[in-house]
Amino acid sequence: MNKNEEVLYINPLKLPGAEQMAIDLFLLEKSFIDKNFQMALRFYSWDGDWLSIGKNQTKLQPTWIELLKNKKLKIIRRPSGGNAVLHSRGLTYALVWRNPPKNKKESYLQTAQWLKDGFKKVGVDLFFGNQPVNISNSNCFATSTFADLVDKENNKYIGSAQYWKKGHLLQHGEILIGPSKQLWKKVFNTDPPKIKKELKEKDKIIYFLKESFLKTWPNLQWYDYKLEKRDKDIIKNLANDNYKKTNHF
Repeated sequence: MNKNEEVLYINPLKLPGAEQMAIDLFLLEKSFIDKNFQMALRFYSWDGDWLSIGKNQTKLQPTWIELLKNKKLKIIRRPSGGNAVLHSRGLTYALVWRNPPKNKKESYLQTAQWLKDGFKKVGVDLFFGNQPVNISNSNCFATSTFADLVDKENNKYIGSAQYWKKGHLLQHGEILIGPSKQLWKKVFNTDPPKIKKELKEKDKIIYFLKESFLKTWPNLQWYDYKLEKRDKDIIKNLANDNYKKTNHF
């Protein structure tokens, strides 16, 4: 690995869904043109309660539409696959990798290791899910495949999904912290997974995840990346071009 290869890190931002998805797409596009770019990592939260649906998820539940109309929920389509994810008080991570393993399962295994190590430092042991992919279930957190991380009671803590372009990888993941039980029930007609009390502090989680990330890829140069005006202009255009109809399904 070239010693000049970098991992770009953007400090946590709390923004609406369109802007968050656009920043992730911006980083993916940047991976095609920046010769030193190897990986990018960021954590973020959502401004308000959002439901993100996978790029191939065609059916929206009538309940979701009703919540959308009543302004109880906002909906956006992710570039990544998978099922619906409720972003309510949680923490989202986005990872862009220029040269990931080409095998999808292997890529998930490698991109999950730093998450497992970080959570162990927080005080929670996580394991890979072992259920088959279930496209008929609209709720991402209702099943646990090898793309997901669960505790020993099979409570799902992290659900991840991927988007591949030109061999480069954008991986999204939602880390449950303390979702609104009432809203979760309305959206998915079930209770949310039971999350341990250790996972209440976002700053603590981010600290240990950053630490484990650096240990997993020690040869990369860590670079705190600040979005410049030209970056923000590109992101704004990406948001307008891809998410003009954010709330129109």
